[in-house]
Amino acid sequence: GVKLLLHGLCSNTTVRSLDLKGNNLRTEGAEALGKLLRQNKSIRSLILEWNSLGVSEEGFSFFCQGLKANNFLQRLDLRNNQINHQEAGELAMALKQNASLQELDLRWNNIGLLGGRALLNCLHSNKTLKRLELAGNNVPSDILKAVEQAMDHNQDRQTILSETQNRAYILSKEILSLKNEKTKQFLDLMDTIDKQREDIARSGRISTARISQLQEALDEQYSIMSSLKAKLQMTEAALALSEQKVHNLGELLNATKQEQTSMAEQHFTELQQQKREGADREDKLLRDLSAASEKNLLLRNQVDELEKKCKVQQDQLFQVKQDLTNTTAELKLRAVQAEERLEMEKRRFKQSLEDMESLRLKEVDHMTQHIEASERSMQDRLRRLEAIRIALEEELSQVKAAALTERGQAEEELIKVRNQARLEERQRLEHLEEKLRLMTESRDEAQNCCLKQKQMVAEAQGKANQLSLHADGLRRRLEELQQDLNSKEEEKVTEVNKLKVELQEQIGHLQAERAAQEGLREKIAALERQLKALSSNHHEALLDKESEIAMLLEKLRMKEADISRMREEEAQRASFLQNAIMTYVQGSPLGTHSSRK
Repeated sequence: GVKLLLHGLCSNTTVRSLDLKGNNLRTEGAEALGKLLRQNKSIRSLILEWNSLGVSEEGFSFFCQGLKANNFLQRLDLRNNQINHQEAGELAMALKQNASLQELDLRWNNIGLLGGRALLNCLHSNKTLKRLELAGNNVPSDILKAVEQAMDHNQDRQTILSETQNRAYILSKEILSLKNEKTKQFLDLMDTIDKQREDIARSGRISTARISQLQEALDEQYSIMSSLKAKLQMTEAALALSEQKVHNLGELLNATKQEQTSMAEQHFTELQQQKREGADREDKLLRDLSAASEKNLLLRNQVDELEKKCKVQQDQLFQVKQDLTNTTAELKLRAVQAEERLEMEKRRFKQSLEDMESLRLKEVDHMTQHIEASERSMQDRLRRLEAIRIALEEELSQVKAAALTERGQAEEELIKVRNQARLEERQRLEHLEEKLRLMTESRDEAQNCCLKQKQMVAEAQGKANQLSLHADGLRRRLEELQQDLNSKEEEKVTEVNKLKVELQEQIGHLQAERAAQEGLREKIAALERQLKALSSNHHEALLDKESEIAMLLEKLRMKEADISRMREEEAQRASFLQNAIMTYVQGSPLGTHSSRK
């Protein structure tokens, strides 16, 4: 029955305690128990009191081999089993290999002195047995005391070992928690680095958009310069037209002078011949007048037909005098109106300059205050971040070897990305500086064109003075024509001066915009330095920079609005100047003469 029971328990995994007390187990029972101990892994307590396991040495040896192979049994009761000293020796050999048994009860057996020594010797190798009962075995007292001391030593060792295991378990838990915490911190750090990368990429995109806006502003300024060049070309064309008119007037004056000289000679000869030849005088005068008219038609090419008769010429001179008087009055009235408009434009431009200057000073003060506040806040954040970083480095000094290498790689990638972004920013800035240089060259060309126009005006004034010297001997018609010419020249000078003032205003605006762009470059450089200093944790700094960039974009929009307003004013002025020139050309007497021709 025991063999069947123990055979069934060999594969059992739920029974923890087995009590077979008082069942008269002998050889076959001992062998079945040895097989159970070799195969079963769940039984922790085995009670075999009041049996006869020691009757057969072969059966008990088989039991001891099973005990030697078992590493799960903790309590074994072998009281009253007729165990002698030889079987005690085999049990001692099994105990040397066993590492799980903690309590062994061998009372009321026949172990004796030899068995006691064998058990005492096995205790030098077995460190897990904490309780060994040997009463009623004829074992000397000194051996019993030695066994008790060994048991005490094992108990102390087991206590220390359990405490050590508990401490090791607690430390392992703490180490795992620390590892988890540091892993979480490392993941947070990597997330922060990823966020910083995203912020840097976003700031790079914002910088690209801002540079494209600056590029558009520069393109608009270039278009303004091209429009100014077109205006200068129109002015040059107007000056060339005025020069042509002056040349035509000079030819007209020369032809008129020659005509008057020839007419005076003819009248002198007619007066002398009148004394001698009264009858032929009228015929000769008619021939002289026809010859003079033919000569004038060949020489002038741009002047109306001369008077066919001397009497009709006097009437025509009087009519021309009246026309010139009316034209002079009308031109004076237009000059007064133009001066009033010019004065109003000057006052309005001066007011706009004062407003822009005050607005620029306010913006500069606001920007300096904002930059100082942002620098102070950045320094405070740097100090706080530095303290946090030092604390984290001290805590992670033992478990951070792998994390440091990955962080170094991440920082190298960040540095590469920053260097690439900085290189692209420098290239864009160099491109903008090149465009600014081209704009300054175009401004110099405009100034050269102004100087050429001044020279042309000076030449026109010299020609006008020469014509005035040649026309001193003519009649009031020539004097009125000279006054008309002088008034025209004065209008030209005023128009040229107006254009010069407008060009100087445009140059001043361009210089102001260039200074603003230099300020923007300095701000961009300051932002790059701040970005380099706050490479670890500066999400808030990036938000501040985005606000600054928004302010800069607002300023750019304001400047674009100013530029568009200036462009509209320039277009109005150009249209006004073109209309004034066209009305002047169409309303002048020379224009009417040329149109009749």
